[in-house]
Amino acid sequence: MSEKKFLQVKGLKRTFGSGETRQEVLKGIDFSVAKGEFCVLLGPSGSGKSTLLNILGGIDSADSGEIIIDGDRLEDLGEKALTNYRRKHLGYVFQMYNLIPNLNVKENIETGVYLSDKPLDIDELLKILGLFEHRYKLPNQLSGGQQQRVSIGRAIVKNPDILLCDEPTGALDYTTSKEILQLIEQVNQKYGNTVIMVTHNEAIRNMADHIIKLRDGVIRHDNINTKKIKASELEW
Repeated sequence: MSEKKFLQVKGLKRTFGSGETRQEVLKGIDFSVAKGEFCVLLGPSGSGKSTLLNILGGIDSADSGEIIIDGDRLEDLGEKALTNYRRKHLGYVFQMYNLIPNLNVKENIETGVYLSDKPLDIDELLKILGLFEHRYKLPNQLSGGQQQRVSIGRAIVKNPDILLCDEPTGALDYTTSKEILQLIEQVNQKYGNTVIMVTHNEAIRNMADHIIKLRDGVIRHDNINTKKIKASELEW
């Protein structure tokens, strides 16, 4: 049973604004994710999915409720411990790549190495990412898909327990999006990281182990996918 409760979210609420502009973005969220699971957070714009991801990542904080990761309550961690937790246990992949322009591919990925006690082998990772022959290029010499591969590499090189992905294919075309999804799938299977991905693309649910659908700040559906398909077989 403990395997099913690697990540637990209980009664999470978040409100923005006050008075007439007060908006309840999360209205009491409850779910759990197993270790190594590929979990997709689906929902239309404004459903609260990115706010939820930011709270899971310690970027934002909830008004009430709790998050328990591998037995540790995030609320119990002081600021220093929380920073340390984010550095050592979380990897982030955003829609915007946020690469350092004057560092090459390998150097950008290496910035994640210094945040970890157990980093992955960088040359092996570069090969998995399909970037080994591009390792000395600067970001402006890469395509959008290659830049997103670098950002995934930077997040995964520290071997995080949880990889948080916020619309990682949002700025990419269909073919490149599928390549990035295949890469995240490969990373999840090879390294066993728990993946939580926010997306509005309904098709991506078909490759996930666990599908959570939000609307208006509440969970409408929370399902385990028994008919999972490979990322390469997705169509939209």
